[in-house]
Amino acid sequence: MDLKGKTVWITGASSGIGEGLARAMIGAGAAVILSGRRVAELERVAGEIGGETLVLPFEATDYDALPGVVATAEGWRGGVDMLVNNAGISQRSLGLDTGFDVYRRLMEIDFFAPLRLTQLVLPAMVARKSGHLMAISSVAGKAGSPLRTGYCAAKHAVVGYFDALRAEIAKHEIGVTVVTPGFVRTSIAANAVQGDGSTRGYSDDDIDAGISADEAAAQILAGLASGQREIPVGKAGGMEMALLDLKRANPDQVFDLMANAARNL
Repeated sequence: MDLKGKTVWITGASSGIGEGLARAMIGAGAAVILSGRRVAELERVAGEIGGETLVLPFEATDYDALPGVVATAEGWRGGVDMLVNNAGISQRSLGLDTGFDVYRRLMEIDFFAPLRLTQLVLPAMVARKSGHLMAISSVAGKAGSPLRTGYCAAKHAVVGYFDALRAEIAKHEIGVTVVTPGFVRTSIAANAVQGDGSTRGYSDDDIDAGISADEAAAQILAGLASGQREIPVGKAGGMEMALLDLKRANPDQVFDLMANAARNL
């Protein structure tokens, strides 16, 4: 995939994998639309990565505002060539302790928001017979993990939706890539919601020992270049990467491993 001269729209671009992807996309010659809620951080990223950028802040679940936001993105350079659905939040709470409103929030932000944005961007891609959709899911979208019942549900839904959509829109010459990151050094664990909806406030050792966001972005671009439709992202030989293989080969073993991990929680 040649990104030179393309317009790439990245949500959740103010930090983490989104920021890493923005930097990598600019390096590959793309023009980048940076979206998220934190305007100052989006402007910081734009200043640091250089290149041709548009800062386009919006709230992912403000569905009434989305058509206008999409119109601005489409009008910037005459169309969006690639949409990267990256914005999201994680969870750290037992299912028994998690409020129903927290589950709804996780599904709204992590599943319905990217679904709705995709719905609004897709018609113009179909009309042009070109475009690419990317969804940042997670290893948690392939295997159920303790303390993440709602997050796993949302990320499994992301995988299912984009896998099915890929089949439907292939005839329109539109590509779909699903990314399943493992441990990447970001603030995702510290920003995770707890059972009462509050922010956790601290990270995980596994996250802190993971690859950098720039390394994650490099793996994603390499996967795009080789035509991978599902791109696992993580440390080579890392246990979360092995988990993806094990889930396919021996799901019962994964179920037992996760149950054992949850025994002392």
